[in-house]
Amino acid sequence: MAWPLHEAHAQFRVEVSGVGLTQFPFSVVNFRGNDAASQNIAAIVRADLERSGQFRFSEPVVGNLDESTRPDLTAWRGKGADSLVVGSVNRLADGRFDVRFRLWDLVRGQDLGGLSYPVAAADLRLAAHRIADQVYEKITGDKGVFSTRIAYVSKAGQRYQLWVADADGENARAALSSPEPIISPSWAPGGSQLAYVSFEARKPVIYAHDVSTGKRRLLANFRGSNSAPAWSPDGKQLVATLSISGNAQLYAVGADGGEPRRLTQTESIDTEPVFSADGKSIYFVSDRGGSPQVYRMAAQGGDAQRVTFSGNYNISPSISPDGRHLAFISRVNGAFRLHVMELSSGDVTALTDTSADESPSFSPNGRMIIYATRDKGQESLMTTSLDGRIKTRLAGAQGDIREPEWGPFLR
Repeated sequence: MAWPLHEAHAQFRVEVSGVGLTQFPFSVVNFRGNDAASQNIAAIVRADLERSGQFRFSEPVVGNLDESTRPDLTAWRGKGADSLVVGSVNRLADGRFDVRFRLWDLVRGQDLGGLSYPVAAADLRLAAHRIADQVYEKITGDKGVFSTRIAYVSKAGQRYQLWVADADGENARAALSSPEPIISPSWAPGGSQLAYVSFEARKPVIYAHDVSTGKRRLLANFRGSNSAPAWSPDGKQLVATLSISGNAQLYAVGADGGEPRRLTQTESIDTEPVFSADGKSIYFVSDRGGSPQVYRMAAQGGDAQRVTFSGNYNISPSISPDGRHLAFISRVNGAFRLHVMELSSGDVTALTDTSADESPSFSPNGRMIIYATRDKGQESLMTTSLDGRIKTRLAGAQGDIREPEWGPFLR
């Protein structure tokens, strides 16, 4: 059954490990008036920035500050912070909260600007994530991803659930619950829909699910297996693995249904398609060369070129939004490990030393990768920087957690 999203009781704990090459020292002080709100805005902003691996927290100067106060630059510089986030939370007459912030460059003594977010109580976390996004972009020049969402699948007992959560793993809500497996969640552009594969019909069938309303529609229920959906960047079609012809091949399926159009013409297994961000190419996995490897072809089909050559088992491709990097899982001496390839040079780097990594997915700014792994017998979600130096564990409390998919920037 499907329903609108419901709160999860099990929240994530976050652990950050490793040290980045360059980190920006910053500080954030408690927002004035925050006691009236259910979420600690400053704490969420701090956690977001630290989780990125690009920011290092400096203890604040004692005192009361908000977005209308100029900080004592001499005292703050002694703390070693280069930037400072201040703000306030005010309850409005209609029950909403006005969350305001300001960012200071402590080195130059410059006001870098601020914003106001009038939000309902349920969206206080979102306001904090948006503040972290603004700070991240001002300091690094890259767009922040803290207000985006992730999807993943959990299994507890004989129950499978599809979850949608904030990018930090908090605020998880169940989109679907089923006694049959749910696999391969795939975000539509804009972040309003998820495609996924359900086995509730006792065979793999692809649905599209509206995240806000819980309504869903059938996308692919053709003869044989229907699996591995991937949206095109314009949202007009999906590519999926169908076995209409008897073996698993790639087909294009319209976002509104209709007859599928075959894209690959081999006797092999072709699966796990993913579009490049410009929509011109599809990367996928095929065993046409004797073992699973990643290939690339034009979005309309045709000849395919092999992309991965290191090792004899490479699966689960994910392409960075700028098209420069390919993340994938490679089997090395029996261990399944996350790797990243620089596509221009072909250079491959192993990002982990674990043995059961799966399902990598790039953040929409291309700076991080989320993946699932097994640690101490428990499946859990991790994020890593592209160099593998900074890793964050999003450790869930209930059951096995698998198949993460990082959602797009929200429109």
